[in-house]
Amino acid sequence: MRKSFFPAAAILLLSFSALPPRAHAVAKEIIELQTQVSQLQDMISQMKQSNDERMGVLLHMVQQNADSISRMTTQVGAMQQAMSSQNENQQLSGQMQSLNDSVDELKTRIGKLDATLQSMQAQLQNVQNPSTTGPTQPAGPAPAGPGGMADNAPPAGNLAPQPTAGSGAGAPAPPLQQTYQAALRDYNSAKYDLSNSEFSDVVKYYPQDDLAGNAHFYMGEIAYRQGKYPQAVKQYDVVLEQFAGNPKAPAAQLRKGESLLQTQQRDAGADELRSLIQRYPQTPEAAEARSKLNGLGIRITPKPTAYRR
Repeated sequence: MRKSFFPAAAILLLSFSALPPRAHAVAKEIIELQTQVSQLQDMISQMKQSNDERMGVLLHMVQQNADSISRMTTQVGAMQQAMSSQNENQQLSGQMQSLNDSVDELKTRIGKLDATLQSMQAQLQNVQNPSTTGPTQPAGPAPAGPGGMADNAPPAGNLAPQPTAGSGAGAPAPPLQQTYQAALRDYNSAKYDLSNSEFSDVVKYYPQDDLAGNAHFYMGEIAYRQGKYPQAVKQYDVVLEQFAGNPKAPAAQLRKGESLLQTQQRDAGADELRSLIQRYPQTPEAAEARSKLNGLGIRITPKPTAYRR
C-alpha cells in the first residue's frame, strides 16, 4: 500500500502545482478582454461624438438651404408681382394707343368730311356764278393740235395737265397710282424737285385719298433733307391733323419734333417727342424719340409744375 500511495500523492501534488499557472492565464485573458471592451467603448464614444458633429453640420446646412429657399420664394413672388404690374402697364399702354388710334381715325374722317363739304360748296358756287371769261365754244370736235391730239388733251410726258382756258372745267386728272409711284421712285433716286412736283399732283388731284397723306409726308421729308425745316413742319402738320390715322403719322410727328429742335425750338421739339411717346408708345418712332430725348438730357416725362397758392 505504501508503494501505491506515493504515486497517487505525486500525481495529486502535480495537479495542485499545475492549477496556479492556468488561473493566471485565465486572469490575463480576462484583463485583455476588459482592455478590448474599454477600447471598443472609447471607439464607440468617438464615433458618436463624430456623428453628432456631422449631424450638427448637416442640420446647419439644411437650415441655410431652407433660408435660401425662403429668400428665393420671396424674390420669385416679387418678380411675379412686378411682371404682373408690367403686363398691366403694357395692357394699359396698348389700350391708350388703341384709344389714340381711334381718335386719330375719327379726326381723319372729320377732315375728309370737311374737305368734301368744302368741295361741294365750291362746286355750288361755280354753278351759281358761272365763268364769263370767254365765249362758249361751239359744239363739235375740238381742233387738233400737233400730232393730231386735241388742244385740251394732256401733253405727252406731263402728269399734271393744266385746265383749258375758258372751258370752265379742268383737264382730266393723271392716274393716281402711276403718279404716286413715279414720285416715290424719283424720291428714292434723290430727284427731289421732280418728286416734289409729282407728289404735289397727288395732293392736288386726290386731296382726300390716303395716298395724299403719304404725299404730304414725303414732301415734308424732301423739305427736311433740304434744310427747309419750317416748310417741313407745315407738311408734317397736314399729316397729323388731316390724316391722323395714316401709318406715316408716327414718323411725321418724330420728324416734326426733330425739325423743331433743328430750328432751336428745344421746348416745342421736346413736347412733340413726348406727345409721340404718349400717343404711339409701342412704335419704333417712340423708341427713337426716347433715345433722342435721353441723348439731349431731356426728361421723357415733363417735370411736374409746383403748385402755388
